[in-house]
Amino acid sequence: MSRPVVGITMGDPAGVGPEIIMKALNAPEMYQICQPLVIGDAKILERAGRIVDVPLKVKRIAAPGEGAYTYGTVDCVDLDLVPADLPFGEVSAQAGDAAFRFLERAIALANRGMIDAICTAPLNKEALHKGGHNYPGHTEILGDLTGTKDFAMMLTAPKLRVIHVTTHIGLIDAIRQINPERVYRVIRLAHETLSKAGIASPRIGVCGINPHAGEHGLFGYGEEAEKIEPAVAQAQAEGINVQGPLPADTLFFRAGRGDFDIVVAMYHDQGHGPIKVLGLEAGVNITVGLPIIRTSVDHGTAFDIAGKGIADERSIQEALRQAVALAPKRPG
Repeated sequence: MSRPVVGITMGDPAGVGPEIIMKALNAPEMYQICQPLVIGDAKILERAGRIVDVPLKVKRIAAPGEGAYTYGTVDCVDLDLVPADLPFGEVSAQAGDAAFRFLERAIALANRGMIDAICTAPLNKEALHKGGHNYPGHTEILGDLTGTKDFAMMLTAPKLRVIHVTTHIGLIDAIRQINPERVYRVIRLAHETLSKAGIASPRIGVCGINPHAGEHGLFGYGEEAEKIEPAVAQAQAEGINVQGPLPADTLFFRAGRGDFDIVVAMYHDQGHGPIKVLGLEAGVNITVGLPIIRTSVDHGTAFDIAGKGIADERSIQEALRQAVALAPKRPG
């Protein structure tokens, strides 16, 4: 089988994305497992290469078929959207729009079967909005541009997988939006995703919303009984191996110990916190339920260190490995 073509979107060009891409592609292993194709801005990649001091050339191409995909040369579909002297670490409409355009092009290439998966470097949400694209983040853009309504964010780290019912909204709004239909759909996405990955009857643990999962109504206003229990019962009736709602403070420990294959988190920080405690360099963000494969780093644009050459590339390397593992295999 040939190496899958993985489109790597550069993210916000004022952040650490270009640097971690160049550092990641300086490892021959990346070219042994895939054909990496950067979708972004070639001159910004060249600048990043000088900053991180890697001996890689950047080749401008118009389409994936023009890439050589050999170690030592970074193939780049060059959209040429920002100036060469774009300041590091500053929120700008131009950079936010560019980050959107990089992803938009990658999605179009994936929809046409020209690349096999997408791996995204981080974007800056404030810059994205300044650029005229009012999305909470990557996940929602991918859902919109692929016409997908049932999708969810899954985070992976060593010994832990987490999938989210809600993501980039405030906590009060998240609780309002949690309902049995959404919880059930996310449980099904978790089951289907892990089943396709070869895990027979994946063990799913579902978090409660309140401390101690409400303690039978002692904490909160019956949210667990109203919003979560019907979804778990429906999934169990269909033969899905799921338990919950369970107290979040012990569920993540139990999952890390091996009792569960994946945890269903109700809101952003409930799921992100445990993953990030395990290390930003190990975390990978995967959007499940899409017609295309998408993985990502599990960290932000790190404007405070952008341009200094010190950003850690291990998360994007792990995201590339996950993209390869999930991508459809090409013959040859």
